[in-house]
Amino acid sequence: MHEPAGESLDALLRALLAEDVGRGDVTTETIVPPGARARGDIVAKSDCVVSGLPVARRVFELLEPGIEWGAEAATGSRAGAGNRIARLAGAARPILTAERVALNLLQRMCGIATLTRRFVDAVAGTPCRVLDTRKTAPGLRPFDRQAVRDGGGANHRYDLSEMVLIKDNHRRLSGGVARAVEAARAGAPGVEIEVEVESEAELAQAIASGADRILIDNQSPETVARWSEIAHGSLRRPFVEASGNMRLDTVRAYALAGADGVSVGALTHSVAAADVSLELFVE
Repeated sequence: MHEPAGESLDALLRALLAEDVGRGDVTTETIVPPGARARGDIVAKSDCVVSGLPVARRVFELLEPGIEWGAEAATGSRAGAGNRIARLAGAARPILTAERVALNLLQRMCGIATLTRRFVDAVAGTPCRVLDTRKTAPGLRPFDRQAVRDGGGANHRYDLSEMVLIKDNHRRLSGGVARAVEAARAGAPGVEIEVEVESEAELAQAIASGADRILIDNQSPETVARWSEIAHGSLRRPFVEASGNMRLDTVRAYALAGADGVSVGALTHSVAAADVSLELFVE
């Protein structure tokens, strides 16, 4: 329900275009004839998981409503280096002006989807889910979250209003796990509560307080296995999330340790963009 669509999505994309265009695309406006038309191919220059084609299309449409567009790769599919993933045709000037914003979003989304798929593949065969975090580029969270889903991952809370997440600073400032959960229940009735725990004592308090989710951060797989067994053996059986510097070579150990989900900040905070380009020709 948080993801922009329709007018709200267009407003966001127009803001991104305004940032890039500034007072005008002086290169295109002075060099390309007003009536020129172009056709083009969007090509993956690196192996990637496809994400963001509808977003890229809408960027072009906002400047060239008459654009002809054809997606040639399905969302979530793998594209090899050199594969054409979309084709387009229309007025050359607006296509050139919109190119950078469309490709920036497309490259980032494909990069996030690709990395997400690698983590999903790493935990394949287990019930563990790969989750994103709020460590997204400001203003780009809707696109980052969509890319995670396209890569086979799942979204954590969208913003601070969606879930109570009691971390170490909250615990210290509120007087401990039990008091924090009690205050959250009273102040935000019906909202899901997750508690980060750093010891078995805090784990016991979180379970006794009725936390819906347990966050185990920066612990070994062995500790996660022991604490997951305790949590899952309780009457409420809270969801257990493991986090903290998750890597492709370690994430499966946490999945096998019994974590219901692993949250991976690297999916969005330091992703490498996929190499995607637009090759234009005179129509």
